[in-house]
Amino acid sequence: MNLFANCIAVMKRLDFELFGEVESRAEASPRRRIHYDLRTEAFEPKDADGNPSWHDTSMKMLNVLMTDTVIPIHRHRDTNEVVIVMKGRGYEAMYDSKGQELERVMMEAGSECSGVVVPRAAWHTFVALEDGTTIFEAKDGAYDPVETEEFLTPSAR
Repeated sequence: MNLFANCIAVMKRLDFELFGEVESRAEASPRRRIHYDLRTEAFEPKDADGNPSWHDTSMKMLNVLMTDTVIPIHRHRDTNEVVIVMKGRGYEAMYDSKGQELERVMMEAGSECSGVVVPRAAWHTFVALEDGTTIFEAKDGAYDPVETEEFLTPSAR
């Protein structure tokens, strides 16, 4: 049986129209950011119980941020993370375990440097320098802040 015989796929465009829709939600959010899920299961048909027909265990998302967004310094114990600026500009910073900044990489959509790969277990954060900065983030494993992320506590700084 060919599972794809009657499949008519429509590509999801990652364009300024989508970024604008997500940005409107980010502006209204108390956290001043919004995630947009790009995993396979987000676009798959659901069964009668609302479950996706495909389970994607990765994390792939757009994150739209305002300049007053605060992403706590954190690390992913078991995976690196790809961060690409799709719209706007900002920087990714890496820290030591005491919260001292070690490195900062400026990124701008369409520029000489628009992305980085953050090493596994590195303390890091992203700072948006323009409202509506849109980043693509990807890492192994589904998003789970309890199981996959560790936050640098203020007392450690």
